[in-house]
Amino acid sequence: MATVTVGLVFGGCSGEHEVSIRSAQAIARALASGPNADKYTVLPVYISKDGGWQAGPAAAAVLEAGLPPQDSAVPAATPRLRLPQFEQVDAIDIWFPVLHGPNGEDGTVQGLFTLMQQPFVGSGVLGSAVGMDKIAMKTAFAQAGLPQVKYLAVDRSEVWSNPCVFPKLCDRIEAELGYPCFVKPANLGSSVGIARATTRKDLEAALDNAASYDRRIIVETGVVAREVECAVLGNDNPRASVLGEITFQSDFYDYDTKYTSGQSQHTIPAQVPEAVSRRIREMAVTAFQAVDAAGIARVDFFFVEATGDILINEINTLPGFTATSMYPMMWEASGVSFGELVDTLIELGFERTGRVSE
Repeated sequence: MATVTVGLVFGGCSGEHEVSIRSAQAIARALASGPNADKYTVLPVYISKDGGWQAGPAAAAVLEAGLPPQDSAVPAATPRLRLPQFEQVDAIDIWFPVLHGPNGEDGTVQGLFTLMQQPFVGSGVLGSAVGMDKIAMKTAFAQAGLPQVKYLAVDRSEVWSNPCVFPKLCDRIEAELGYPCFVKPANLGSSVGIARATTRKDLEAALDNAASYDRRIIVETGVVAREVECAVLGNDNPRASVLGEITFQSDFYDYDTKYTSGQSQHTIPAQVPEAVSRRIREMAVTAFQAVDAAGIARVDFFFVEATGDILINEINTLPGFTATSMYPMMWEASGVSFGELVDTLIELGFERTGRVSE
């Protein structure tokens, strides 16, 4: 029986390049193990940090090493090299993008695959774009009636403005949100560019820093709460996993805490009342449908134990996918193994485009 050729795309032009490689390694191992080994052939496709596409041995070498190549080993990307032009492209039956953050999780590469009329794993252009932009995401959540923390949307032009505008912006944030508050670029992942502000000086510095990453910025009021996550799997009839909880000692779940061993702890299933678990799982599916996600998503919540309030934080339409990432671990605890999970995601990719795997 002919195998299905999976174009496993990883790397990419974002600050989460290295995380993407680790996620792709885990997926490649899962596709080469157990029943999947007879069903799939993996074609690694590496996108360098400047956007050049490589397939075959060069991409396989990056996947095996688990690290991006030295700059001297990668040809400079020209406009032609920034498109998937290689001999094996016609052999790919379905694309599996493992590109976290901008230029991969935001609808850009999904648009490319759509133009190519090729099936792919995960959300389409709309779900990816809305799920990536925190302002658009929160607007969709509000429309769906999902409770969330108070927030303000800010433009870079308000931050990098004349001396009269910026102080008024800070006054408005202090009056409407207060301290502590969190300042975030609207279109980055893995907590890149996020800062916690407790004073006017902190706020000014955080806004300036966030503006250096994105022209759209979101400022959220701080909340004392437990951070609980839920994994969602499916297309038109998605299902939710058991919950997971993250605990940490730092002020918030920043990049270093997230990716440094021992800096955070995961509890799966999360120890919350059954009624809270059920409600969060329902809200996760509602959020998934609100942004028109597909295949895969992780939805993050705040559980305010003192009041019993559940507030949605964000959705991630292409979460980390290493063997120790929350998304696969929550499904493992729900009875779906890592290998079964990647197999299901590929089948969902075919289903979304009306294709069937051979």
